Amino acid sequence: MKKHMAVIAAAALLGSGTAARAELVDRVAAVVNRDIITLSEVQQRAAPEMARVNNPDPRKRAEQRALLMKTALDTLIGEKLLESEIAELGITATEAEVDELVRDVRERNNITDPAQFEQLLASEGYTLASYRDMLRKQILRDRLLRMKVGAKVKITEEDLKAAYAQYARGESEDSEVHARHILVQVDPKATPEQVEAARKKAEAIAAEARRPGMDFAALARARSEGPSAADGGDLGWFKRGVMVPAFEKAAFALEEGGVSAPVRTNFGWHVLKVEEKRAVAAASYDEMRPKLEAKLGQEKTEKALEQYVAELRQKANVEVKVNM
Repeated sequence: MKKHMAVIAAAALLGSGTAARAELVDRVAAVVNRDIITLSEVQQRAAPEMARVNNPDPRKRAEQRALLMKTALDTLIGEKLLESEIAELGITATEAEVDELVRDVRERNNITDPAQFEQLLASEGYTLASYRDMLRKQILRDRLLRMKVGAKVKITEEDLKAAYAQYARGESEDSEVHARHILVQVDPKATPEQVEAARKKAEAIAAEARRPGMDFAALARARSEGPSAADGGDLGWFKRGVMVPAFEKAAFALEEGGVSAPVRTNFGWHVLKVEEKRAVAAASYDEMRPKLEAKLGQEKTEKALEQYVAELRQKANVEVKVNM
């Protein structure tokens, strides 16, 4: 309703003078049929990835930012097209279904405290209400996809065996690590100066952690701003593909006992210490089959979704108002 009222208010401005029209046009990134996507929506969607762009070359940095903005706009256009199809087909989701998804997310992340969960959501730029709305839209899109592209997603035994062979080759050369970390939180809306101040704080912590005889777990309990502080920053054992890419790259590059330079994620700056490493024995085909089937299913569904959105876009009236 609020979005609907905002569109009505925007439409009313069209008749209120040249200045108002110019202001409105500046804020409109695209029109999808009758739905408006504002520039601020695109900026908000691109913000998490934008925060990780740190190329020292100004030209390349500008190119990366422009690509992220274009990708964010294309994603929002696709979502608008899917929302129109969902509305037309009368697909719905109940509050109980959203509640179940929220519980599942909390259980998978071992979060029992509602306040802690909301804090983690805030670090990702969500309120509980906006996160629930995102999950509701996810349910609706999943139902639409099952209706429209489900029949196109087929996984053969040959697909699974090829995926397992690739997994086994990589696993035989890999290891898993037991790591701890110290987090210096950064607000999603932090200014560049605040981000840099947090980085310098993390640098000082990293230098402290490298001192001979320093107890990293005790330091984490005293200095970390993350939920694992009480456990001495303990992350347990993990393999590749579990942590976010920047975090994973740093963890697997360290030797046992090594302490990383600050690593940036959506949560802030992390200082990692690898406690131990060990070789990984490849799981059997029967053990991996369900996971591989799910992974291949997701990949094929994403490709089918891209094709479906492209078809919807060809039939729709999509007008991009800004150059990214």
